[in-house]
Amino acid sequence: MKSPVRLPRSNEFGMLLDIVSYARRGPGHGRALSSAERAQIARTVDRVPEVMIKVSGGGSSVGAVVAHLRYIDRRGALEIETDDGQRIQGEGVERAMLDDWRLPQQEKRDRSPYSGVPGRKGAKLVHNIVFSMPAGTPSDKLLAAVRQFAQQTFSDQHRYAMVMHTDQRHPHVHLVVKAVSELGVRLNIRRATLREWRHDFAATLREQGVPANATERAVRGESRGQKLDGIYRAMRRGASTHYEEQTLVVARELREGSVRTEAGKSKLMATRRSVQRAWRAVAGLLALEGDADLASQVRRFADAMLPALTEKEWVADQLIRHARRRAATDPPPVRAR
Repeated sequence: MKSPVRLPRSNEFGMLLDIVSYARRGPGHGRALSSAERAQIARTVDRVPEVMIKVSGGGSSVGAVVAHLRYIDRRGALEIETDDGQRIQGEGVERAMLDDWRLPQQEKRDRSPYSGVPGRKGAKLVHNIVFSMPAGTPSDKLLAAVRQFAQQTFSDQHRYAMVMHTDQRHPHVHLVVKAVSELGVRLNIRRATLREWRHDFAATLREQGVPANATERAVRGESRGQKLDGIYRAMRRGASTHYEEQTLVVARELREGSVRTEAGKSKLMATRRSVQRAWRAVAGLLALEGDADLASQVRRFADAMLPALTEKEWVADQLIRHARRRAATDPPPVRAR
């Protein structure tokens, strides 16, 4: 009898591969992977585009919320779609909408005297959420998916409004959700909440015919986190002090011969080994169940994962790549005779 295949567990990720909801196999107690689980595995190894949901803050005053709405609707130039299906546009519609949400009254309640830390900042009146997909995603289908997701998640509970942006390579939708429901329940967005939302939103996009997936970065073999993505975007704008400081440190270390190892490197490497081991366990399970083709794809996916990089190593890699590009494109120096 063949030994059962077990997926490694990890404290950080719960079940390391959230791709499959896997019951421990044993004689007489195993089960086959469902079609949905196989589809999730196939999407991941095929590198189907990953959905992005980002919570970008939220105002604790009506004035701040109005300012954000004026930013996303380009001062009335773009249409705001509300939770009750209205499409409003123009100067002044933002404050009128918030009056309808009774947001000034909520702000007054939130700022009323209460016990706690003196000078404590008021609670968020809204959550600002961004739904994004890669370039080439049809904007109408993205908007339809966000609309459906918002209806399923917040309808008859939290008021919300959305604005579509197509002026950048990546189409995205700004969703503003009232933090306190019509029944007085406050919406708290935790990491688990975002994970659930990503899975639900990806499913909604697929219903629209848009290929979409939702897995953890580490499971996909990516070590760059949101912090590095933010640094990279700021770097491209020339606005990242953090990047400038880190670049100077890394450049000096490169000139000295090597980049000093960061404290988190060993944990990063251990996580990567666990991820690859788990993927190979998935491949073994698929092979046992007779799906040799998908098992082979999974093994190739695990073997092809790029090295796990710390932040300093990523910066060093960018510097080296930049130097090589310059060396390849700059004309050779003219020697004096």
